[in-house]
Amino acid sequence: MNINNADKINLALSAKNISHKFDYDVLDDICIDIYEGESIAIMGKSGCGKSTLLNILSTLLKPNNGNVMFNNQNIYSIKNKQLLKIRREHFGIVFQAHYLFRGFSAKENLEVSKYLSNKEIDYEICKSFEIDNILEQNVGELSGGQQQRVSIARVLLKKPKIIFADEPTGNLDINTAQKVLDKLILFVKNNNSSLVIATHDVQIAQKCDKIYLIENKKLKKIVK
Repeated sequence: MNINNADKINLALSAKNISHKFDYDVLDDICIDIYEGESIAIMGKSGCGKSTLLNILSTLLKPNNGNVMFNNQNIYSIKNKQLLKIRREHFGIVFQAHYLFRGFSAKENLEVSKYLSNKEIDYEICKSFEIDNILEQNVGELSGGQQQRVSIARVLLKKPKIIFADEPTGNLDINTAQKVLDKLILFVKNNNSSLVIATHDVQIAQKCDKIYLIENKKLKKIVK
């Protein structure tokens, strides 16, 4: 995506001066703007803070310093009830582990999004992820790749404004991984959403509009 005319494109989320540490410093003075309709890859060595940054941007972890702005408000200065509302209605979070409900069918797992978002199941999304023919199967009967695709589809069914994905293709073979990411990017374009993905896979990152690298606690943009 060409953001030369960024003033004409709506800003989906903005993070300013983000710093965080656990027993050691992880992130230092990080700033990033995310626009509607764009996909962003965040890369870096294992343990560099990719997941930490995603958790901060997606409401799961309050930073030690800095602001994360969404809908003109700092998400970490609002009440927990409002924060949960943003997470439920506007953000979609995809983990490497699928976190499906065991003992339930794929369709029953997808219905979780229906109940949370009051949106009917979009079977075109199921078809695009090639899970439309396994909806009645118990998730325990599905392959790891099928389970991950069900998990991703479950997030997309609520039509989030921003999708945060932490190594979502890590359990998929390279061909399936690239197809899944293509579907995610197409969803973002068609729904004017945004995608932020943490990945170690250069081929996956290259498919995104922008690539950032976390190195020495700093975030820098990579020229494609």
